[in-house]
Amino acid sequence: MLLGLRTLIIHVRPEQLDAAKTWYTGFAGVAPCFDQPFYVGFNVGGFELGLHPEGVTGPGGTVAYWGTADIASELARVTELGATVVDPIQDVGGDIKVATVADPFGNHIGLIQNPHFDASTVK
Repeated sequence: MLLGLRTLIIHVRPEQLDAAKTWYTGFAGVAPCFDQPFYVGFNVGGFELGLHPEGVTGPGGTVAYWGTADIASELARVTELGATVVDPIQDVGGDIKVATVADPFGNHIGLIQNPHFDASTVK
């Protein structure tokens, strides 16, 4: 049984780790809680966003969606940080809206505004 999203790992090239740490600090709005040359981790709303300086960067077929209360404002904020819109805001039904951006390192990140999601039920 799945218990929900716990950790999202973003792969970056080793020479990009410092730039990625700076960019993701702005994206997440928090400083890293773990910062080593082999891994940088951020606690974002109780979930871990990790930067790993090994592996293949760019879109890999899986997109994790990060919740937001105002997707238009959040999309504007992250594009101002240097993200590129891959899929613009779409209403997917039930007042749920999604968008996908690419970070400056080529990885895809989803944004979701879901008024039906009740975070108080997450354990």
